[in-house]
Amino acid sequence: MKSKRAVPAVTSLPQSPQAEGDHRVRRYALTMTIRIICFGLMVFVQPYGWYTWIFAIAAAVLPYIAVVFANAGSDSTETTAESPTLEIDAPRPFIAPLDDAGPAVFRIDESRRDES
Repeated sequence: MKSKRAVPAVTSLPQSPQAEGDHRVRRYALTMTIRIICFGLMVFVQPYGWYTWIFAIAAAVLPYIAVVFANAGSDSTETTAESPTLEIDAPRPFIAPLDDAGPAVFRIDESRRDES
């Protein structure tokens, strides 16, 4: 007899490789854009001072940081798939206590009138 395989729920599956690759490219492009801005600030901001060295160090270090972040996976932990066949016990419904006088009930009787 074959054992029944647990079907994973869509919400517990990891991110698709295409979506993860797009995320990495966007992160790399953002980091390199910041590097270009730092390089431009280093060259064009006058007079030169201590902040010029900060911009230069950032422009030199950011390519390494961009590559490391782009190559690092977004989530290195293993995800376990949840089976949608498992049921969760629902909470008991709240039933309000009845008053001693009882609930107010309106009764409407309708009858057809034949007019002759």
